[in-house]
Amino acid sequence: MKIGMKTKSLIAVAFAILLAGCVGPRDAEGWSSSQKSQFMKILATDKYASICEQKPLYNKVKQSQNSRLMTRLLVEYTDNLANSCIDPSTIDGFGIYRQKVSRSDIQRKLMAGQSIEKILKPYVPEYAQFKLLLAKYRALQRTPGTSPAMLRKVRLNIERVKLMKPGLGKTYVLVNIPEFKVRIIENHKTSVAMGVITGKRKNQTPIFSERLQYIVLNPTWNVPDSIARNEVIPKLLKDPGYLKKHRLVMRKDYSLDSPALSPSQVNLAAYKGGKGPVPFKFIEVPSDKNALGRVKFIFPNHHSVYMHDTPTKHLFKRKVRAYSHGCIRLQDPKLMLKYLTEHYTNYSFDEAMEKYNSYKTQYMKIVKPLPVHTAYLTAYVDESGTLKLFPDIYGFDAKQKLTF
Repeated sequence: MKIGMKTKSLIAVAFAILLAGCVGPRDAEGWSSSQKSQFMKILATDKYASICEQKPLYNKVKQSQNSRLMTRLLVEYTDNLANSCIDPSTIDGFGIYRQKVSRSDIQRKLMAGQSIEKILKPYVPEYAQFKLLLAKYRALQRTPGTSPAMLRKVRLNIERVKLMKPGLGKTYVLVNIPEFKVRIIENHKTSVAMGVITGKRKNQTPIFSERLQYIVLNPTWNVPDSIARNEVIPKLLKDPGYLKKHRLVMRKDYSLDSPALSPSQVNLAAYKGGKGPVPFKFIEVPSDKNALGRVKFIFPNHHSVYMHDTPTKHLFKRKVRAYSHGCIRLQDPKLMLKYLTEHYTNYSFDEAMEKYNSYKTQYMKIVKPLPVHTAYLTAYVDESGTLKLFPDIYGFDAKQKLTF
């Protein structure tokens, strides 16, 4: 049966109306009655904990249903969801990933008939901790006797999850600095977990996200210029045998193949203390006593921070383990090596151990995406569903202020 052009046009119009569902007519701001209803339902429970400082505006919207005010509130709610309700002036020194929230983009999506949930979805954190901490927060609000300090601590950490880098998936490595723990989380489930040592308060482990790219077996340790100036050179000036005792060599640059130097060839005293580059380098050769241990895991970043083995195993007996210069020392590096080799490289664990046992520096490439997030969560819901609280080792809980 042939269908005429007029009939086709009528079908197309009917189909467009069907696609729009029960959206209904739109006002000048682009709102339909169903979108308004959706948004007010989200606001009634503050589903995504993002009304924050906009409560006066919310009360006006609730009373008036004014579309212009509602658009303004939707933009503010989205921005609070994307970029947290922590006062930006109190967040210095804390790694954040700000997202752009555009009023015109939100209005375009409203006019296109998108549901409010769909408009908000790109800004809802993927990390399971967001929903888990939010559920605990709601439960604490309903629990008689919950202290304001407890509520604030949990809420601060909900806001910190909002600040984590978006869009890096359900599988990642999470280093929780104040918990002194690292987890490999795959599809929201923990596959590997172990203790870590993190940076001292004056040498904080930075908060950031990058992808794991390769593993180094039997690494050398390139002594940073700051440590060379303030630790190695002063000790070498007092003890000429210091380099040999600590398996250090001097080179023109950070390569064992570069020209060798001896302390007598340079003016060591000129580089004692202070800041700035040092025109010669100290390298610790591979060994069981190397400061990096026998293996390190590299996710290139401008902080020069990575995860690695350590000879200072005794420190894992302590509850608070902020002892490093910023890098992340692993309690069970062989377990990390085994799991990553078998699941994220093209090598078998036997092949990895052959390289490991050679005591020669060798590399293995990570072949599947695996982001590494370093986070500062002083409240965390663990694998058993228990809310855990941790000490504010860097003072961020004390410093950061909520906007409401």
